[in-house]
Amino acid sequence: MVSENIYNLIVFNEYSVTPKYQQLTNCILKSIQEGKIQKDYILPSINDLSYELDISRNTVEKAYKHLKEIGAINSVPGKGYFVSKTDLKNHPKIFLLFNKLSIHKKIIYDSFVKTLGENAIIDFYIYNNDFLLFKKLLTEKNNGYTNYVIIPHFLDGGSKVQEIINAIPKDKLLLMDKLVTGIDGEYAAIYEDFENDIYHALTKALEQLKKYKSIKIIFPEYTYHPKEILNGFYRFCQDYAFEYEVIKKSGLDNISEGTVYISLMEDDLVPLIKKILEKKLRVGKQVGVISYNETPIKQIILNGITTISSDFEIMGKKAAEMILNKSKEHVAVPFYLTLRDSL
Repeated sequence: MVSENIYNLIVFNEYSVTPKYQQLTNCILKSIQEGKIQKDYILPSINDLSYELDISRNTVEKAYKHLKEIGAINSVPGKGYFVSKTDLKNHPKIFLLFNKLSIHKKIIYDSFVKTLGENAIIDFYIYNNDFLLFKKLLTEKNNGYTNYVIIPHFLDGGSKVQEIINAIPKDKLLLMDKLVTGIDGEYAAIYEDFENDIYHALTKALEQLKKYKSIKIIFPEYTYHPKEILNGFYRFCQDYAFEYEVIKKSGLDNISEGTVYISLMEDDLVPLIKKILEKKLRVGKQVGVISYNETPIKQIILNGITTISSDFEIMGKKAAEMILNKSKEHVAVPFYLTLRDSL
């Protein structure tokens, strides 16, 4: 077989957040795996590839270095780089689609990549909770992937998401963070049980919550957060006879003593703390604060903010293990209450 021209095989995707050196690496690896580039194929020099693709020398150097480290290519002084290994059939090629970038998503991503190992090919995309972009990315996807890992959260217009996801072969599908109703067949999933997670976490904090008369949750009107969170919140407050209210950010003007505030978003946590401090209320005594999703900074703010949070590191690790083991199980990710002085 004759190898194809390498320049016909390299395509950079403008929607991908995968760095260009990794996209270049992935294109070459895919071409080797699909038999389009044969063993001993002489690759362009770093200068030639940089010039022809209009990318930096550093981008090409990093790609070649990684390919060399995993044994896909080698080099001979004075002769350049060549394909040294074509037996890459078992290396997973993953289409990874996240709804947004955040501290928590980075934890998931890092754990996912680390567990898969350096031989995995990962094309990483962000659709910013935009259903139309989500649809575009999945309908225009390359069919050469072994796995599709998807986090499905939308600000608006996601009512037909099951139709798009059902077009993916179920033996290649892994839903992460959230289940979607109407998905047919057997597929893998690692998900948050939003309603029961918040209910059980608040139950574990019951002794601390008894100091307060009411509980208010800040739930923005325009949000991707699942409504199941509110269902669990309502159920807890009704079961344990707490006064309760769902407020928007504008409701922060009426901070009141004897109330616990649950903040889902980081953007709402700072204004909440500012309002409490302006009113000179003692956190953990006169008002309580609970923040959704654990981050290192919350160990320090106000001598420690109580959090309720999924284990995002386990989420990423388990997703990778499911791919490596070809598992089709559905697993709820652990959810923890971390008590600190803010409650």
